[in-house]
Amino acid sequence: MNYWLMKSEPNEFSIDDLINMPEQTEHWDGVRNYQARNMMRDQMKTGDQVFFYHSNCKDIGIVGIAEVVREGYPDHLAFEPEDPHYDPKSDPDNPRWFMVDIRFIRKTKRTIGLQELKQDSALADMPLVRKGNRLSVMPVSEQAWKHILSLE
Repeated sequence: MNYWLMKSEPNEFSIDDLINMPEQTEHWDGVRNYQARNMMRDQMKTGDQVFFYHSNCKDIGIVGIAEVVREGYPDHLAFEPEDPHYDPKSDPDNPRWFMVDIRFIRKTKRTIGLQELKQDSALADMPLVRKGNRLSVMPVSEQAWKHILSLE
């Protein structure tokens, strides 16, 4: 099993939005970064665990846990001209962008804030806390996963 962190702006899609989806499951669409796309397309597997992270808001940090329930498949929004995530260079026969489906597991007992994560020396190698890392999808080591859960 692998572990991941997926960022979302709560005004776009929050942990509560995921909870309110049918079967508490939703596709993770709109990723338009090749490195993040490659992780979703090639590395994320059914059963992988995900930290749900709220970004660009008052309380930035990890707010919940989800799991991957469908592995990478073409992001259909790239083919829809009326959608903000439309990409005219993406072709259904040769898709450029991919997504996965995730299902809600639980909220964390509290928001585990970015500042707290940055100040924790046990997490110094975590991509999230490194300067300049702005990916919306990133791997989390098993050790970091367990350590973060211990912070709840």
